[in-house]
Amino acid sequence: MKSLKTINAYFVKYKWRLLMGALFVVLSTIFSIYQGVVVRNATNEIVDLIANHKAVDTTKFIVFGLTLLGLALTSGFFLFLMRQTIIVMSRHIEFDQKNELYTHYQTLDTTFYKNNSTGDLMNRISEDVGKVRMYTGPAIMYLINTFSTIVIVLAFMLKINWQLTLLVFAPLPFLSFVIYKVSDLINKRSTVVQQELSKLTSHAQETFSAIRVIKAYAREKHYINELSTLNTNFKKQNLRLAIVEAFFQPVLVLMIGVSVIATVWYGGHLVINKTIEPGNITEFILYVYKLTWPFASLGWVTSLIQRASASQTRINEFLKTKSTIVNTPEVKQKIEGEIEFNNVGFIYDDSKIEALKNFNLKIEKGKTIGIKGQIGSGKSTLANLVTRLYDTTSGEILIDKHPIKKYDLFELRKSIGYVPQEVFLFSDTIRNNIAFSTGHDYTEAEIIQAAKDAGVYDNIMAFPEGFDTVVGERGITLSGGQKQRISIARAIISKPQILIFDDCLSAVDVETEELILNNLKSIMKDKTSIIISHRDSALRYADKVVEL
Repeated sequence: MKSLKTINAYFVKYKWRLLMGALFVVLSTIFSIYQGVVVRNATNEIVDLIANHKAVDTTKFIVFGLTLLGLALTSGFFLFLMRQTIIVMSRHIEFDQKNELYTHYQTLDTTFYKNNSTGDLMNRISEDVGKVRMYTGPAIMYLINTFSTIVIVLAFMLKINWQLTLLVFAPLPFLSFVIYKVSDLINKRSTVVQQELSKLTSHAQETFSAIRVIKAYAREKHYINELSTLNTNFKKQNLRLAIVEAFFQPVLVLMIGVSVIATVWYGGHLVINKTIEPGNITEFILYVYKLTWPFASLGWVTSLIQRASASQTRINEFLKTKSTIVNTPEVKQKIEGEIEFNNVGFIYDDSKIEALKNFNLKIEKGKTIGIKGQIGSGKSTLANLVTRLYDTTSGEILIDKHPIKKYDLFELRKSIGYVPQEVFLFSDTIRNNIAFSTGHDYTEAEIIQAAKDAGVYDNIMAFPEGFDTVVGERGITLSGGQKQRISIARAIISKPQILIFDDCLSAVDVETEELILNNLKSIMKDKTSIIISHRDSALRYADKVVEL
């Protein structure tokens, strides 16, 4: 239960729903169990009629029947209210927890996303949160129901005969021992199941993302076989878990059966000795069956709690992860655009590759710098450092003579128009992909002008839906050059003070490159620009070219 302590904050938040739900559970249980008293009185009445050869009073038995019906309806009504409070509470907690986890994902740095697969991230926010909801809803509800039923039934039983009560409850310590032993095994196997599910989800997500490459190389069969192997492992672990869980039900049925036999056998002796009334036997049997579901649910609830514990452990693992990029805003002034690298060094944590060493460069405000070099020379690393996707390992970067770390992270990035090497377009309209920058509401004229400056306007207008054309996942319906130019339009529409183009013209021909660069000349005027490219032609308008 240690990992589930983090859920307690949500229970405090929705305490009134939880408390009201617990009250409704108790009221439902009381009305349900009181049926035993009515059954006892009816049984005693029947025995008395038979023993004394009395005439049947129909009215009295109609009252018994109506009383039982009224108790059942009242119990059912409070049962409905119980689910409307506790189960609804669990849905609110699920909603909050998904938002909390998703919001936390947004704060984590690039290193975190390099070390964790997309499938695993999705699995923790969907499958794992769903399993925790089964704890905050059904598990809590049935635990309260079990506890209240045991306490109330025990009070009713002890009032009649304590020896018979002890005999009925005798099998329960053995049941508790079984639950204690098996729960740890369930926890371990649940963790393994979730790990296998994450592998399965990651593989499927990667397959769908790379489907064009897989088809191009005719590798469908290989990936089908890989998924089949992962699916087999997932099934195997689920079956191992199911074997343990299946052990509970037969034991519970046996315990209930033993309790009923004990009630009839020992209760019969007590009736013969006139210690209890005949109706008490039917009353006790009814109580035994009232206890059947609460005790039967213990195994299921234990399984839910163990699964939730395993899932919450995985969720907590990510929630405890802190970003290495810390936002400590001290400088409030507007960014003008001067950039200076002072003995900058950078080593990637995962690969330990030293991308930069003692790098020095000063870019004056409004100047355009071209950066070229071989693959792996650190060109894209410079772009990532200026946007603070990473922080320097050594040395420092100054923006307008202030350390970059002292600027508000969000204001810094809003001041930069960045076209990454790997273009990403959302499954949305072309208009919304261009207007994505900074979340500002751009006019139609601004969107059209950005598209014209990026040299993609004519291509967009050639589509039947124009700017309302919905691109596929990751822009799959567009060519590489079209995606790059839409990405350029997205970067320049906000008119940022710093522009970074990371090899963003590699997929366009020379004529289109010339058109885009001519358009960008006016846009880059009085703005600090960094153009990273393998092609010398893309750097011809730069004030200075740096080769790494």
